[in-house]
Amino acid sequence: FGLDEVIFVPSGQPPHKEARDVTTPEHRYLMTVLATITNPYFNVSRVEIDRTQAKRTYTIETIRFFHRYYAGKANLYFITGADAILEILTWKDYHELLSICSFIAATRPGYSLSKLEETIGAVCPEALCNIYVVEIPAMAISSTFIRSRVSEGKSIKYLTPEAVTQYILK
Repeated sequence: FGLDEVIFVPSGQPPHKEARDVTTPEHRYLMTVLATITNPYFNVSRVEIDRTQAKRTYTIETIRFFHRYYAGKANLYFITGADAILEILTWKDYHELLSICSFIAATRPGYSLSKLEETIGAVCPEALCNIYVVEIPAMAISSTFIRSRVSEGKSIKYLTPEAVTQYILK
């Protein structure tokens, strides 16, 4: 996609998860920094972590922030997994979201994007022009899987960058 930079945005408090089900925002932020620090094209934003006016953080608010910040000087792409893009019609203000940025949907084991046209296309056909599917090698790694292994005392070596593994263990 010829992106100049990729900005990782750890979620503040996702609306679809209970606070007890996720690692604290500050820990997620620090692990994201550790995971991306060696790539000069990667940056990490605290925009959702620092948002204090709401208990829940919504993607549309974050995209509005970057839309204002870049004020037409950049095309915005939201990179997400197949599982998330298939649920986009349940997101807050999804029509606006689909109109102010494009989406890069990465394939993910267990989630087929074959229904993309049937689900999103049926409700918002113009949005399909702004959704790009990227095939990536199948790696069934999720934060839930990693948390489960940690709680069971199992190794997470090679599942996260070494710096993140050491942070989690510490």
